[in-house]
Amino acid sequence: MRVIALCAALCLPLVARAEGERAGVFDYWVLALSWSPNWCEIEGDAKRSEQCDPRHDHGWVLHGLWPQYHQGWPSYCPTVERAPSRAMTRDMADIMGTDGLAWHQWKKHGTCSGLSAAGYFAASRTAYEAVARPEVFRKLDRAVKLPASVVEEAFLKANPELEADGVTVTCRDGHIQEARICLSLELEPVPCGRDVVRDCTLKDAVFTPVR
Repeated sequence: MRVIALCAALCLPLVARAEGERAGVFDYWVLALSWSPNWCEIEGDAKRSEQCDPRHDHGWVLHGLWPQYHQGWPSYCPTVERAPSRAMTRDMADIMGTDGLAWHQWKKHGTCSGLSAAGYFAASRTAYEAVARPEVFRKLDRAVKLPASVVEEAFLKANPELEADGVTVTCRDGHIQEARICLSLELEPVPCGRDVVRDCTLKDAVFTPVR
């Protein structure tokens, strides 16, 4: 029992340090692109999110640009940089769906980038716009079920500079969730780390059309 108690006492500080790493110290970026209609289907409609309003036609939106270690990732880092203004977050809503998501991404991930809020959002937009989002998914007129690997193959075909180990597709609640693309600090394609390159293996993942 004493050994167990000692182990527990020693482990507590490690848990406390799971967040708040030093800003600007990381190995590569993960560009996370979320398929908006699926997010709305799973949880966005229930939240009455502006992102899901029928007047919008969001497809692949920017979930975030995340600093990543070769194993693990930093979050909520202390920073001397000023928080983004409302105008900054509002200006990101066209590719992120809502200004609230932009604020959250800065708070959790942008603070770890070592960049100013303006610099982080500029890098996020540059990374987003550099990746071709496959047009085939916008042509769907009804929900379909498909292997998650089809989504990865579509991204690789639309972006010949990407390698298979630099792209991963995730699922949630039986739906295609995100395409995640790994980028160097200079925003060039790189292989993903072991804890990122975990492809969804579903053969019948739901893909909801743009409304």
